[in-house]
This record gives sequence, structure tokens and C-alpha cells, in this order.
Amino acid sequence: MAHIIPTTKNILVVAGDPSGDAHAANLIKALKAKDPELSVTSIGGVRMQAVSTHFIYNLVAVGAVGFAEPFKRFFLWLKLIRLVRRYLEEKRPGCVIAVDFYGFNHQILGLAAHRSIPAFYYISPQVWASRPGRAVKIARLVKEVLVIFPFEEEIYRKAGANVSFVGHPLLDIVPAPAEKMELPEGCAFKIGILPGSRKAEIARHLPIFIQAFYKIKSVYPNARAYVFAVPEFPDAKLVPALESANTYWSKDIEIVREADYSVRSTMDFAFTCSGTATLENALMGLPMAVAYKMADFSFAIAKRIVKIPYISLANILLKKPVVKELIQEKANPDALAQEALALLNNPPRMAAMRAEFLGLRSMLGNPGAADRAAEKILNHLK
Repeated sequence: MAHIIPTTKNILVVAGDPSGDAHAANLIKALKAKDPELSVTSIGGVRMQAVSTHFIYNLVAVGAVGFAEPFKRFFLWLKLIRLVRRYLEEKRPGCVIAVDFYGFNHQILGLAAHRSIPAFYYISPQVWASRPGRAVKIARLVKEVLVIFPFEEEIYRKAGANVSFVGHPLLDIVPAPAEKMELPEGCAFKIGILPGSRKAEIARHLPIFIQAFYKIKSVYPNARAYVFAVPEFPDAKLVPALESANTYWSKDIEIVREADYSVRSTMDFAFTCSGTATLENALMGLPMAVAYKMADFSFAIAKRIVKIPYISLANILLKKPVVKELIQEKANPDALAQEALALLNNPPRMAAMRAEFLGLRSMLGNPGAADRAAEKILNHLK
């Protein structure tokens, strides 16, 4: 095969989950703003598709998570890897940018390294939570790791990586909290429900969060719930998750899909699946309880490899249990409702939680993460 000279005007960006899709889309927009001639090919979700020049596959819609579930997607993975291999050999892009989603992306980075195509990792895997050996593997495969938590810089530097802390991208999109919290008249509490962004997460969390809300409503009849759903899962896919658990919708539950947090920022409390949503809530000053359930097989493995005491990013960053975390069998409607009512009935405790959250913004750098990451990538390509 004849050698094809790489062009820096053609790049590949790969993400695999909704938060990665959102952050990758913002990075693509920043790259194109700085270099309008850039051609971006991507694998990701609907947000990346909307801003890319070429789109290969909606990997976000697959929603593989945990330890056993990705194996069910083996043949899809194989097909996509073959597509990427062919793309790299035929197009010879100027670089590959991986965004989170280590299980798939480390294979893509390996393909790029084998073909001497430079690569970058933006929003690196949370190696500080489990499997620290991944940092060394990443260091060998990329020109630079662009991290979003300040403490990650030292971890990757020790692993031999060229690394930069660019700030957290949520600072650009999540609104700051109101100066003080006003309790609603008539105890008409707005309860946010964030069951996760993947099919398995929604199936496990949505029914127990809804059941917990009904318990709150039995105490505060004017309460309403708002289910925050991602674009990948329309209403028709949410309903079966409740029916399979003998749970029902009611007129007091509204489904919300938004990109600007305008509704979520008005919530009084939220039941939240562990993940990026916990940090979004904290940055808005939204009191919450965090829950997570997974397949027993995955949980048994997770207990062996996770090296940190908390699952919510707010607690991890603050290094203390500010937010109640309920895992596996403890994630049940009674326990969730009990924690919610303990906070709703105690405004000073709610205010104390919000006060703890206020310190998080200063920990995460300054706004402009995508711009700084784009600048570094483009400087390398020059």
C-alpha cells in the first residue's frame, strides 16, 4: 500500500456515552471555530453527529456499561474496529481524539499508534478510582492527556504521560446556584429524577426513584417529580422500565429533555444515579441522594477493583460523605425517601449541603476547558 501523507485538516473523534458525547461535541465546535477548514469524522452520539463533518456510528445509543454487558456487544465492537482501521489506513487523519470510554477507545488508540497517527485523550478514564495501570497504557499511546480534574495531572505525569489540566467542561454549561434557596409555598417540592443515561441504568433506577417519589408525595401531596431523560431514550423506552417493575406513571410526573439545565436548576431535591449528573447537581447547589445498582456479577468485580471510598463525584472531590450514597440493596425506595424527607424537613441541613457544594467550582479550574484543549491539539498538529 502506498504511503499516504497525513493531513492535519482531517481528524477522528471517538466517544461512547452521553456525557462524553456532549463534551466531545463542544470540543469539536471549539476546534472548528479555531480552524474552519478542519474536517471532523466522529463516532459518538447525536450531539457529535450534529457538529461533525462525517459521522460513522451512534455508539452512545448502544449504552454498554459494567463488566459483563460489553461482551454482549463483541461483534458490534469488532465491526466498528474494522471500520476505524480502514478509515485510518485510507484517510490517514492528522490525529485521533479519544473522549473517555476507555474499553473501546484504548483499542482505537492502539490502531492509531500502530499506524504512527498522533492521538490525544480528552477527559481521561478515572484511573484514580480503579485500575491505575491504565494510566501507563494511555501514556504510551498518546501525545498528550488533557485532564479535567487537577489531581489527575500528577497521576498521569508519574505514569510517564505528557499531561495538561485544562479545567472541567461543566463549568461552561452548568449554571451557578442561586445565592439562597427558597422553599416552595405549600411544600410543593420539585423532585428531580435522574436514573442514568444507559438502558441498564434506567431499568434499574427509574422504578425505585419513582417509588421513592410516591412516598414523598404521601407526606407532601403537592410535590411533583421531573424525570430528566437523554435524547437517546424516548418516552417509549422509559415506560417499559416502569411496567417491568409494576410501577406506574402519574400526572404528577413530567419527562424533561433539556440542554441548558433551565428546569433542573429549579429542583428542590434530586434522586440521582452515580455519574456526571452528581457533579452537575452539585455545581448547581442541588441537594440530592445518590444511588447505584448493577448486575451482581459486575458489582462483585467492582468491589475488588475500586480503590476509593465514594461513588459520587461530589463526595470524591470534597473527600467526605456530604451526599448520601445508597448502593445495591441499599438503593431501595424506603431508604431513598427517608433521606429525601430528612433533608426536605430540615432546611438548615439542606443549606449546609449547598454550602459544601459551593466550594467545588474553585476546585475545577476556570471556564474554557474545550477551548484550551482545542488550542493544545491544534498546536501539536501545526
